[in-house]
Amino acid sequence: MYSFEYQRATDPQAAAAAISADSDAKFLAGGQSLLPTMRLRLAQPSQLIDVTRIPALKSIAVDANLVTIGAAVCHADVADHAELRRVSPALADLAAHIGDRQVRALGTLGGSLANNDPAACYPAAAMGLDATIVTQRRRIASSDFFVGMYETALEPDELIVSVEFPVPERAAYEKFRNPASHFALVGVFVAKFASGVRVAVTGAAASVFRVPELESALSANFTPESARAVSVPSANLNDDMHASAEYRAHLIPVLAARAVAKANA
Repeated sequence: MYSFEYQRATDPQAAAAAISADSDAKFLAGGQSLLPTMRLRLAQPSQLIDVTRIPALKSIAVDANLVTIGAAVCHADVADHAELRRVSPALADLAAHIGDRQVRALGTLGGSLANNDPAACYPAAAMGLDATIVTQRRRIASSDFFVGMYETALEPDELIVSVEFPVPERAAYEKFRNPASHFALVGVFVAKFASGVRVAVTGAAASVFRVPELESALSANFTPESARAVSVPSANLNDDMHASAEYRAHLIPVLAARAVAKANA
């Protein structure tokens, strides 16, 4: 690992100002992706700006219609938050199955979304629940936030402060995970709102995406059978040593059906 300087930011504006002043600096959240990259010498930031102690990024607020989670809240705290589990159990359940216990204790919501790993779980929740990503300067709809593999709409000096998740009528997340990394080979988040159903898929392509065919079928009939009856094309899906594109295409409606069954339970 190369040498670097370390700063602990006190507020979002100070953190962003430090990045603006040094184009080679990086925000440090949970460090679960950045630090391994640095150890492999694939990244060489001049400074790490630690944002995990900023009070504005550490809170969870819950009401009947909206869950707001600070960007520096770790996965374990989302999973264990009693009121959040009551109002949005699918979101808490998703957080409870990210990685292993150490990853959940250190990894953060904002870090996961900003990194936008193709197989990360939180992007599916953000897209499935029609979340709004709030930075120190603007609000970004989830549909505009995820741009491509490891790419988002964030500017280099833009910091996620919180994420607002609307509360659905019903929702659930199911993933077929890699047994070693616990990342999703395919993960499917299904959310039913009064306006219709949203289905978001992670792990299957370069970035999280929605499946209109499943959304239409489930909006008409929110049952596992409706999900299983949908055929998802394999074009543009990931094809690698872990799973073929055809296998991932097969898994999407299967996992959607499991998620619907869980949501209806």
